[in-house]
Amino acid sequence: MTGAPPIERTAGVPFSSSKLSVLRKHPYFADLEPDAFDQLCRYAKHITLKRGTTIFSKGDPGTSLIAVISGTVKISISSPDGRNAILNLIEAGEIFGEIALLDGLSRTADATANTNCELFVIDRREFIPFVRSQPSLAMKFIELLCARLRWTSDQVEQVILQDLPGRLASALLRLSDKHKREPQGRTISITQQEISEMVGMTRESINKQLRAWATRGWVRLEHGAIIVLKPDALQELVDIGSSDGE
Repeated sequence: MTGAPPIERTAGVPFSSSKLSVLRKHPYFADLEPDAFDQLCRYAKHITLKRGTTIFSKGDPGTSLIAVISGTVKISISSPDGRNAILNLIEAGEIFGEIALLDGLSRTADATANTNCELFVIDRREFIPFVRSQPSLAMKFIELLCARLRWTSDQVEQVILQDLPGRLASALLRLSDKHKREPQGRTISITQQEISEMVGMTRESINKQLRAWATRGWVRLEHGAIIVLKPDALQELVDIGSSDGE
C-alpha cells in the first residue's frame, strides 16, 4: 500500500465493537456465521491515513480488499497532462478494491484518502481462500461487481447523453442516495472542484448551476459539502435529459 503508515494492530488486542461493526453491518458480511465472521476479523489489519495519502495507484498489484471505518476515499484516474476524473467516493461502511482482488490483476484506478481515514485491510492471500469456503459470500461479490458495472455504465451514459444540469443532478442523486433518510436533507461531503472532476465540467460551470439550484431551494451549499433538499426536482431533470437525449 503506497504511502501507508505502519499497521496499527497490536497482536492479541481485539478491535472495538464499533470498528468491527463496519464489517458486521456490511450487507456482504452480515449473514456470515459467527465463527466465519471471527475468522474474517482475524484477517483484518487496521491502519490510519492522513488526508492526501495514496492508498494504491493504477497499475499496482491488487493485493487487498479494503473497508472504510471512517473518512472518505477518492477513486480517480488521471491523464499524462494532469487532468483528473473522479470515479467514486467511498464512505464509511463501504468496501473497495474488489476488482483487482478477485481477478489478481493490477489496480484499475488510483485510491487516495480524501479525508483522514481509518481502514481495514484484508490481504488477498487470506481472503480468496476464505471466499472459496463461503459460497454465499462469493455470490454477493458477484452482485457487488454487477453493481459497480451498472454504476460505470450510468456514468458513461450521463457524459455522452446528458447536458450539464442532467449530469450534475445524476451525480448528486447517486452520491446522496445513501443519505436519503436524513430528515434535514442529504448531505454530500464533496467540494465543487471534486464534483466538477466527477461530471467532466469546469468548476465555474458547476458553481453557476449549483447557485441557481440553491436560489430555488433545491440544494444548500456549505463549505466542503452540498446538501440535497429536493431530490425529486433533480430527478425530474435527469428524466427529462434521459428522454430527449439532450
